[in-house]
Amino acid sequence: MADSRGQASVELVAALPALLLAALIALQLLAAGYAMTLADGAAEAGALALVSGGSAADAAREALPGWAKDDVEVTVEGGRVSVRVRPPSPLSAVAARLAVTSTASARPAR
Repeated sequence: MADSRGQASVELVAALPALLLAALIALQLLAAGYAMTLADGAAEAGALALVSGGSAADAAREALPGWAKDDVEVTVEGGRVSVRVRPPSPLSAVAARLAVTSTASARPAR
């Protein structure tokens, strides 16, 4: 019977990069989901401001937390407010590919 002391340590060291990659992917997907929730709220805030006569773009930006204000694009066309948010990521190329967009429409009350 061969001596197998240290085998578990070797297997752990070999599996550690895969575990770290899986954790990074999971965290990145959670960040993208959170960015979608933020984009939804910001688009709705912009649409409400549009109906009340305020600036939709300013209201949408104000509805976002500080870190997201630098990674947002707000578009107002007619009665539609679109908000595009890039989730936080250590790799900017990944953040750009996972950017989410939410749109809200506003109609004046009759």
